[in-house]
Amino acid sequence: MSKYVPDISSSRWVIIADSRENRPDEMNGDLKPGGKCPFCEGNEKMTPAEVYRVGNGNPGEPGWEVRVFPNRYPITDFHEVIVHAPSEEDLHQLPLAHIEKVFQTYRQRFNEYRKKGQVMIFCNRGEHAGASMIHPHSQLVVIPNQINLSTLNCEPLGNLVEENTYFNIYCPDFSQWPYEVWIASKVKNTFFGDITNEEIRDLVDIYVRILDRLENLYESKNRTSHDFSYNFYIYPKEM
Repeated sequence: MSKYVPDISSSRWVIIADSRENRPDEMNGDLKPGGKCPFCEGNEKMTPAEVYRVGNGNPGEPGWEVRVFPNRYPITDFHEVIVHAPSEEDLHQLPLAHIEKVFQTYRQRFNEYRKKGQVMIFCNRGEHAGASMIHPHSQLVVIPNQINLSTLNCEPLGNLVEENTYFNIYCPDFSQWPYEVWIASKVKNTFFGDITNEEIRDLVDIYVRILDRLENLYESKNRTSHDFSYNFYIYPKEM
């Protein structure tokens, strides 16, 4: 069972989840059971029972395009894994129509839990971003409403990089991380769960373009795309 502990020095809450220390870390050489990836198609029995899928087939069988199941090593009471695709392509490298299905899955799972607490969806890509499994995936956690999430407010739009009909891409003046980029909706006072399919198409388009630019920038520094790492999260509060 996870514990929420206030950090007096920073005025933030810390989650202590003892079960996480037992999770396999493929990035650090932990062997997969039987040499198989539990996130790949055909290995559905290696994960907890799925709770949602996009595509064909019955639960626990091949045929899916996007698959969701509880995290075996949860941080919170509600913690899910969202596997983007049967293949190991990165999210921004998948066909646009497939990425839309992933973001529609984000919306569906967000709305499944929005009355239970603060829903945070996040993706860690690469070893330096904290990923423990190579197969690309996102995660969803639900934080109780009484916990004050230390999230940033949107800064005034200043360093605009790009925009389309529904979204702006900009770099905040006070970035926490190198190359930090925000994709901010032009539609205010809504939650992510309220996003329409038309807005998702716009979001996917601008997401792919900014990830391609960041990856090209990384490779321009004589690094390989294999080492390209990033984190993103979907803002859990009203924008």
